[in-house]
Amino acid sequence: MAKENSASGRLIAIGDIHGHAAALESILDAIDPGPDDTIVTLGDYINRGPDSGQVLDLLIDLSRRCQLIPILGNHEEMMLDSRDDPHAELRWKSQGGDATLASYGQDAGIGHIPQDHWKLLLSCRRYYETDQFVFTHANYCWYSKLEDQPSSLLRWISLEESPPRAHLSGQKFVLGHTPGSIREFGFCLCIDTGCGFGGKLSAFETNTGHIWQVEEDGEWVIPDEIVILS
Repeated sequence: MAKENSASGRLIAIGDIHGHAAALESILDAIDPGPDDTIVTLGDYINRGPDSGQVLDLLIDLSRRCQLIPILGNHEEMMLDSRDDPHAELRWKSQGGDATLASYGQDAGIGHIPQDHWKLLLSCRRYYETDQFVFTHANYCWYSKLEDQPSSLLRWISLEESPPRAHLSGQKFVLGHTPGSIREFGFCLCIDTGCGFGGKLSAFETNTGHIWQVEEDGEWVIPDEIVILS
């Protein structure tokens, strides 16, 4: 996958949303994205929270306002696997997929999910690369080229399970998946701040380092201090 660079505008990453539409709507109101902006959503749009279907609607609307780069998270992977596999569907439901289905209506099943939602999920990327940054959902292998990255690391393995190291490319990685404070390693930044686990939703602008942060209900908060790790 070739590197991409927007000619103008901001490059902004948004962390794990997990079905909290109020948080996403609030943070987008503050960002106020325009046609020249690129917004990279880091995956895990669905499950756990009450409004997964609405979150996907908001992302579809966002794709009409700016350049949206949706990254595939492990929860989206489980949802996609559930389309034709009852065993995968049971696993997905046990990981919060039951809340996702409920967001489409009482007793809703896989067949109630709109085609434009499936289309959005199928358009999600494994990663997004610019000259300076690489965006993935969960993690990465420091000694492998991007095209050779294993899906288990990109979507499933937490930073606790596999602590990050500087990538051979010298690019800085921006990640979600592992909830906590915003963690800065110098060569890697994790912005999953626990939305879906009683935490917050965070967004990060790459050029300025500006952080936006809201509670799950959309209420604004002063961003937490970034935890510097080595």
